[in-house]
Order: sequence, then C-alpha cells, then structure tokens
Amino acid sequence: MAFQLDPDLPPDLAPLAWIVGRWEGAGVVGYPTMPQSFNFGQELEIRHDGRPFLHWSSRTWLLDTDGQPIRQSGTETGFLRIVPGGEAELLLAHPTGIIEMYFGPAEPAKLSLRTDSVVRSPHAKEYNAGTRHYGLVDGDLMWVMDMAAMGTPLTSHLSAQLKRVG
Repeated sequence: MAFQLDPDLPPDLAPLAWIVGRWEGAGVVGYPTMPQSFNFGQELEIRHDGRPFLHWSSRTWLLDTDGQPIRQSGTETGFLRIVPGGEAELLLAHPTGIIEMYFGPAEPAKLSLRTDSVVRSPHAKEYNAGTRHYGLVDGDLMWVMDMAAMGTPLTSHLSAQLKRVG
C-alpha cells in the first residue's frame, strides 16, 4: 500500500505524516526481571483531528506459542507533536500509574526518543527511564524500547514490527 499524505494534516505535523494511521503486528517483550520472554500482539493508532498534535493509542496482549492471545498486557494513550526546533514530544499515560514524557529528533521516517521525565504514582512499579526508536522500513513500522527499571540500567525491553491497516 503506497503512503499518501493526508491533505487535512496540519503543516506542523508534516515530519510525522509517515507514522499517522492504524498499525497492527507482533513483537517480543523481555527483561532481566522477567522469568522468560513472550511474544505479543499490538494495535497502535495514531490519528489527528486537525489540531497541531497527534492522538496516540496502543494496546498489547501476550501471545501463546501458536500466536493466540493469552491475556491483555499494556495500554498507553497520549499525544505526539512537533515542538520548536523540529523535535518531537511523545506524552504517554499508562493505567499502571506511570506517565512518561519523551523527546527527540523527528527525521524522515524515523523517531529516536528518550524520556525527559517519568512520573510514578506511589503504587506503581519502579520505572526510571526509557528510549524508543520508531522507523518506517519497507512500509512497516519497526520499533524498539529500552527501559531502566527495578534496579536494572537501560536494557532492551520491547521490539515489534507493525503493518499499516485500513
């Protein structure tokens, strides 16, 4: 499917036009504090309503060895925008009591983001920092996340390959 620029996309968001849409696929989650790694499914929707930011909504679920859903996993919602200087900000809230603010350069078909701040409720698990890298590769959205949490320094945590749908 060829990518076409949405004519209703605000001009400020042009550097992010490649990521707008609905994406589905699968990936791998693991971390030193987990007993084993798991495959997961993901739906990611990035849309706009004409204002100079994008709505971000993601949900994931763990998969068994046959690729069938086991249970719901992560959910995040937030906003992605371009700020003065050409950088992107990604603001995410999680139902686990964590709010993250990422920032980094918005390049053609590539985002490299790191946390500027992490806010945790008193009952949330320890989570201190993260990096996320998103890229458009042969029409697919590839992404990886490293995380610093629970006494472990920045370490690989998630990766996925998503296809544009709809």
